[in-house]
Amino acid sequence: MNLFELWPQAAGGAAIGAAVALLLLFTGEIAGISGIHAGLLRGDSGRSHWRAAFLAGLVLPGFYLAAKGATPATVAWPLLIIAGLLVGFGTRTGGGCTSGHGVCGIANLSRRSIFATLVFMATAMLTVFITRHLL
Repeated sequence: MNLFELWPQAAGGAAIGAAVALLLLFTGEIAGISGIHAGLLRGDSGRSHWRAAFLAGLVLPGFYLAAKGATPATVAWPLLIIAGLLVGFGTRTGGGCTSGHGVCGIANLSRRSIFATLVFMATAMLTVFITRHLL
């Protein structure tokens, strides 16, 4: 793989960084998806418009790609539901999600976020090892 093949990943990382920086600059809020979602569900008065727009920006590109003919990989729905519940449990237990800890927390040099991100990454590596080599 040459460096020119990595431009989509670099562009995606730059877009995430720009979105996080702009959200902090204009609202003073940290771009943790679980916190944004929880605030929207709580109905934080007067503060829901940007939360809804931010979450829509995460979901709408998928609908756009589907309309253009892109198809998702086949997945077992029960497994997807269990995975979603486990992610929700981990997010609640860890006091935040990978975006809040991994992108924003590390940028703020938060010890808690650095530790949480190390745990996320170790768990992901262990999961890949188990599913690819042991199952």
